Amino acid sequence: MIFTQLILAHLLGDFILQPNSWVAEKESKKLKSKYLYLHVLIHTVLSFIFLWDLQLWWMAVLVGISHFIIDACKLTFQTVKNKKNWFFIDQALHISVIAGFSFYCNEFNFEFLKDQNTLKIIMAALFLTTPASIFIKILLSSWTPVPEMQSNIQTESLSSAGKYIGILERLLVFTFILVNHWEGVGFMVAAKSVFRFSDLAQAKQRKLTEYVLIGTLLSFGMAVLTGILIK
Repeated sequence: MIFTQLILAHLLGDFILQPNSWVAEKESKKLKSKYLYLHVLIHTVLSFIFLWDLQLWWMAVLVGISHFIIDACKLTFQTVKNKKNWFFIDQALHISVIAGFSFYCNEFNFEFLKDQNTLKIIMAALFLTTPASIFIKILLSSWTPVPEMQSNIQTESLSSAGKYIGILERLLVFTFILVNHWEGVGFMVAAKSVFRFSDLAQAKQRKLTEYVLIGTLLSFGMAVLTGILIK
């Protein structure tokens, strides 16, 4: 498949064959960096090698041109504050170009959207992200504890870390159930217990411990119930 071949070329060119020193010089010199043009040339050559079809030479050239345009935009508009956002935008645009070539060659279509089972899985996965987080937050709103001030306990946390941890654990539990590996659910519960409740035991705050326990059980419960319903 063209998509697989071009993705392989992209992974090699963008990550394996691009040293950190090249990235640093591109970010400092931007369009004046020689490594930008060498990087684009490598992508073009890799695309041609993986496609291995003289009739598709134009596709390899367009991959190189599009890669240069996307990287040039990234280097021009990227700042220290939005560097993370531009990384994902950059990768999404590169993959979109590759997907476009695959659609052009009729490798992909939207027939999967007519499959009810696929739609149910997508619907369930979306529910287990932000919607489930909001449900849990509302259910726990009347029990939100005020942590006691303790000088010997570190209470600082990463911004929105709990939300994303919950989303990831629900999606993992849902996936384990879909593939009939319930032992994975047990592993997730055990891992969460080891990393989370050891800190709570040190904090010696019963209300906070009960609050986190209820939230964790609600999160796992929603994922398990959703997985069972979909199956």
